[in-house]
Amino acid sequence: MKSIPSDINKRKHLQMKYCIIIPTRNEEKFIGQTLQSIVGQSFLPSEVIIVNDNSTDKTAEIVNEFSLKFPFMKIIHSGNQENKHEPGSKIIEAFYKGFDELKSNWDVVTKLDADVILPSDYFEKIILSFEINPKIGIAGGLVYINKNEEWIYEKISNKKHVRGAIKSYSRACFIKMGGVKKSIGWDTVDELLAQFYGFEIAVFSDLKVKLLKPTGNDYKKIHGQKTGSGFYKMDYGWLISLIAALKASWNSKNPNLFFSISKGYWNSALKHDNKIVTKEEGKFIRTYRWKKILNRFVNHS
Repeated sequence: MKSIPSDINKRKHLQMKYCIIIPTRNEEKFIGQTLQSIVGQSFLPSEVIIVNDNSTDKTAEIVNEFSLKFPFMKIIHSGNQENKHEPGSKIIEAFYKGFDELKSNWDVVTKLDADVILPSDYFEKIILSFEINPKIGIAGGLVYINKNEEWIYEKISNKKHVRGAIKSYSRACFIKMGGVKKSIGWDTVDELLAQFYGFEIAVFSDLKVKLLKPTGNDYKKIHGQKTGSGFYKMDYGWLISLIAALKASWNSKNPNLFFSISKGYWNSALKHDNKIVTKEEGKFIRTYRWKKILNRFVNHS
């Protein structure tokens, strides 16, 4: 985990251009606050593309109001008629609908959720970090949720991981790793691939992002099996997947989650689903995961 560079106040003119893509469906309660936090940034984006995924509420109306006031904002419609907004391939398909609409010669692209509030200097500091250190491939802050009128860190991942809700990629990293994968687990495998190709992951603890809708509200029923399928597609192998399923079940205090994840893994294995990484990338991922597992074992022994 990193701190904001100490020379932030010395850098008056940032050179990098960044754009934001926001896949959204039925977020009328939150998207106005998200867009307001974007237009309130101390360093504004060159483009913001909001991809409306067949919303049936007032999401599109709210976005249209912003796009009339701010020329760098644009709404497009995914054309998808399915009545659900799932993690994984469906979210990333919407992301790419927006990506294909980008016109500026961007240096950094951000995939943002439609229910977050960013601190006003968020992108000023994120872009500065990319400018100072070209080795950074993925950057972001930490995500907080409101619990009993207090904003607390949402403990569903470690503080060295950039959450999928707020992922910023350098152009070089995005291209080298082949973009983001249209699969469950995209926001895990991207960081593994970034490191495989020699990039660093930067998480800034002093950039606190408010998540207005705690993770999991929409996806609980499908999470387990899709996670297991993601483990297979990321080429974890059955033993690492077993350990990861046990850990997820233990952390959530839900024994059924272990069986759900395992079922998803073996369903994909029996169907010989396509992997989303090459053999060489998969070998790196398994080696990396084993090192992490062994380090935890040593540190707790």
